[in-house]
Amino acid sequence: LVRLVESGGGSVQAGGSLRLSCQLPRDFYSSLGWFRRAPGKERERVAVISTAGAQTVYADSVKGRFTISRDAVDITLYLQMNNLEPDDTAMYYCAVAYGEKWPPGMADFDSWGQGTQVTVSS
Repeated sequence: LVRLVESGGGSVQAGGSLRLSCQLPRDFYSSLGWFRRAPGKERERVAVISTAGAQTVYADSVKGRFTISRDAVDITLYLQMNNLEPDDTAMYYCAVAYGEKWPPGMADFDSWGQGTQVTVSS
């Protein structure tokens, strides 16, 4: 297990933007991802990125609004969230996977952060 630290959450109005960051220890990850859990709902995959070819997969609900990226030098994972909606309100988690499966599902991720809260008001 590795220690992941998310930051960048907060409260914004609908239409606003936030950028989440996740500090990662140096290691040989295959995939990195962002997930979220809204109140009363199951955790869902938001976006994942492969470390080899920078392939990405997004949930339909965030396509065109969210962008996942990574800084290989600083070992940081980002989630740029634009045009936020009230339905985006959730606790957001970053996670890392060592396995080769692509795209990885939630069960394929090996270590998780503690989460950062995003609240979007209408």
